[in-house]
Amino acid sequence: MNSVTAQDHSWIRTSQLIRHMRESGYTLTLIRGRSPREVLHAVEAEPRGIGEGTAGLVEADDAHRAETGYDYWDESYVAGAFSAPGGNGDWTVVLGFDGGLGLPRVETLSEGGRVVVHSSNGGKPIHLFHWFEDGELRTTFEGPSARDGSTPDELVPLLRAVGFPLTPEGEHDESAPDVDGKAAVFALAERLTGVRVTESFLRDATYELGLVPEQPAEEWTGLVIDITDANGERLYKEWTYAEIAEASERARAAADAPVVITYNDPSPMDLSAREPGE
Repeated sequence: MNSVTAQDHSWIRTSQLIRHMRESGYTLTLIRGRSPREVLHAVEAEPRGIGEGTAGLVEADDAHRAETGYDYWDESYVAGAFSAPGGNGDWTVVLGFDGGLGLPRVETLSEGGRVVVHSSNGGKPIHLFHWFEDGELRTTFEGPSARDGSTPDELVPLLRAVGFPLTPEGEHDESAPDVDGKAAVFALAERLTGVRVTESFLRDATYELGLVPEQPAEEWTGLVIDITDANGERLYKEWTYAEIAEASERARAAADAPVVITYNDPSPMDLSAREPGE
């Protein structure tokens, strides 16, 4: 059994490549049972040739951004995919410097297989992990003690084994030693895929390149504000889409209404009460 831990991925602390990935925002996706070409076709990526190593991938992505005029709002990006051996067959590894947006259609790509994803948005930053199995999101988290998915607790033994400070029940363990969370995620991904990711593994690969298009915005149904201040006071408010639309319509109507200015003229009694000359 693979016994890799966060310590085995301590190399990321001094890796220039990982530093670039974290600063620019990245998504690393591992997909079992699908070829690189099949994956890029499934996400409707426009073929962009071959990139030799991450240098070729970065060059292709930079060229695309120059084509868009470095439009900050353009969320398309060039992804690179290659095949690698792992647990229960071959896997496709997809790397994108995408700001942590994530590869689209991963649930579909996991049907009949498995997909493991980890990412960083390069900003706050937000680090996310996702495990899909046969078309289902089984476990996802930003912090390992706050998990979601159809089986959020199934990975607790593995999370503890790779070094995350958790109790057997999956709660944060204050007495456990600190761990490099990103190194632990690399270890977790390796345990779930059997694919050993190293700097040279990513740096020296030959990537099949594809331009991943912008994804349509998801429809939203409501808005929730849930804030707890430093004193433990919680503000929770939820609005439906209909309520927000009605409030917006009222505000729009008020803004479009004509402005009426009135003057309060003095009454005759007030005028008669004034002294002459006033």
